[in-house]
Amino acid sequence: MTFRSELTWEGMKASGLEADYHSSYEKAADDLLAMVRGGPMIYPNHIDGAPSLAQRTFEDVSPSDRDLVVGRFQRSSAEEVSRAIRSSRNTFLEWSRMDWGDRVRIFERAAELMRRDKFALAAAITLDNGKTRHEAVADVDEAIDFIDYYSEEMRRTDGFERTPGAAYPEEEVSLRLRPYGTWAVICPFNFPLAISAGMAAGALITGNTVVMKPSSDAPLPVHLFYEIMDRAGLPSGVLNVVAGSGGEAGDALVNSDAVDGIAFTGSLEVGRRLMRSSAESGRRIIAEMGSKNPVIVSGEADLEAATDGVAASAFLFSGQKCSACSRLYVHESVYGTFMAMLIERASRMTVGDPFDRGTDIGPLITEQAMDNYLRWTEMAHRDGKLSLGGEPARTSGPRGLFAHPAIVESLPEEHYLMRRELFVPILCVQSYRTLQDAVVRANASEYGLTAGIFSSNETEVRYFLETIESGVVYANRRRGASTGAMVGSQSFAGWKSSGSTGMGTGSRHYLPQFMREQSRTIIRQ
Repeated sequence: MTFRSELTWEGMKASGLEADYHSSYEKAADDLLAMVRGGPMIYPNHIDGAPSLAQRTFEDVSPSDRDLVVGRFQRSSAEEVSRAIRSSRNTFLEWSRMDWGDRVRIFERAAELMRRDKFALAAAITLDNGKTRHEAVADVDEAIDFIDYYSEEMRRTDGFERTPGAAYPEEEVSLRLRPYGTWAVICPFNFPLAISAGMAAGALITGNTVVMKPSSDAPLPVHLFYEIMDRAGLPSGVLNVVAGSGGEAGDALVNSDAVDGIAFTGSLEVGRRLMRSSAESGRRIIAEMGSKNPVIVSGEADLEAATDGVAASAFLFSGQKCSACSRLYVHESVYGTFMAMLIERASRMTVGDPFDRGTDIGPLITEQAMDNYLRWTEMAHRDGKLSLGGEPARTSGPRGLFAHPAIVESLPEEHYLMRRELFVPILCVQSYRTLQDAVVRANASEYGLTAGIFSSNETEVRYFLETIESGVVYANRRRGASTGAMVGSQSFAGWKSSGSTGMGTGSRHYLPQFMREQSRTIIRQ
C-alpha cells in the first residue's frame, strides 16, 4: 500500500478551501498570541507522569518579537534529569512487553489528536521558532506522517517478528527485534515538532522508553507533543520531558550510564562527541548532524525552475535547515543569465513577521545567529563579491531578528564560508566548466546530506546521481532544489559526517535502529 502524506495546504487548496486554511491558522494564532500577551505561562517538566518544577527557570523569547515571552521553562539540574531517567527505566519492562499492536494504537490516536489540533500546533511553532504558516503547518504534517508511517511499518513487519525455516525438525525458531531500553532524545529548534516527534516515536513505538530534552530556543512544541501523547493514552513514565541548557541538562542526560541509546539532531561537534562516547560505552547513537549542501545548475537547465528551486532551498526559513542549499555551482555558459534571475528572485522575497500571510521568510532564531549573519556577510564582502543582502531587514512590525537573503560570488573553494555549515540565509556561488569538475567540488566536503542538479540532459543527471556523495539527492526539483524530503517517499539519510548510521528517517530502515536482534529457539518437551 502506498503511504499518503498529510499535505494540508496542497489538499485544502485543491479542494477550494484556501480561505478555510488561512482563517483556521489565523484564529489559532490570534488565540495563542492573546494568551501569551496576558503573561507568560510556566511550563513544567514531565517526570513519571506528573508535572515537575525545578528550582530555576528560563524565559523563552519569540525570535519574531523579542518583546514577547513565549513562556517560562524549567532549567533542569542533573538531579531532575536523573529522576526522569529512573522513571523511564522503571517503566521499560512493562512497556516493552506490551503487545506491539497496543503501542501502535496509542500512536494512531496521537496522530488523530494532532490532526484536530493542527493549526494550534502550527501557530505555536510560528511563535517559538519563527516559521511562516506554510512551513509551520508542514512541520505538523511531517510529525503526523512520521507517526503514521512508523505505525504502518510496525503492522507491515508484524512488530518486527518473523519465523524462518528451522535447520532441525525438532526446533521452533523465531527472529525478533527487541528494544534496547531507555533512550535520550535531543531535539532541534528548527523542526521542533516533526523531528522531535519522529525521533521519539521511533524509540517509543518499538518498545523503548524516552527522556526528551527540547531545544532551549524552541521548547514549546515538545511540551505540546508530550501533552498529546498523554491524551492518547501513553502510560505514565514511558515518556519524560526535561527542559534546560545543553551544558547542564543535556550533558547530564547523554552522559548517564543509565541511558541505553541517544537520538540526536544537531551540530557536528556535539554529534561527534556523542559518537566518541559510544565507542567507550557501547551505546547506540542515531545522529543527524547537518550539512553543506551543493546544487548544480547545468548549461542545459530550465533556468526558471532552477531559480525557484534554489531560492526556496537556500532562503526559506532563513536557511535554518540542515538540508538548505548553501553552495551553488552554475555552468559558465548560463552563469550571468542565471545569477541575474536568482538575485532578482531572492530580492523579491518578503522578510518579516511570520504570522503575516504574505511573508516568505521569518526571523533568525537567536541574537547569536544574527551576529553570525552580519559577521559572515562582512567576510563575504571582503573576500568575494557580495551580490545581495548583508544587512538586517527593517520592518514596520515587531522587533524581530530579520535578515535579507545574501548571495556571495567568487569565494575561493577552500574559503571558510564554502566549508562551514552556516544555518543563516547566505548562499555561496561559483561557476564551473565541466560537470565532472562541479561534482568533484560538490563532493569536497566532510558532509553528505542533500544535493541537487538542474539539467535536461539525461546523461548529466545520471552521472550526477551515480557520483554525488549525499544521501538525499534531487534532479530538477522546482519546489526545493535540496530540501523537502517527504516521509515514506524520500528517505532522509546523511552520508559521511552528516549522519552516524547512513540510514534515513521516514524509511523502512529507521525503526530497526532502535532495536537489536534476538534469535529464539525452542525444543518442545
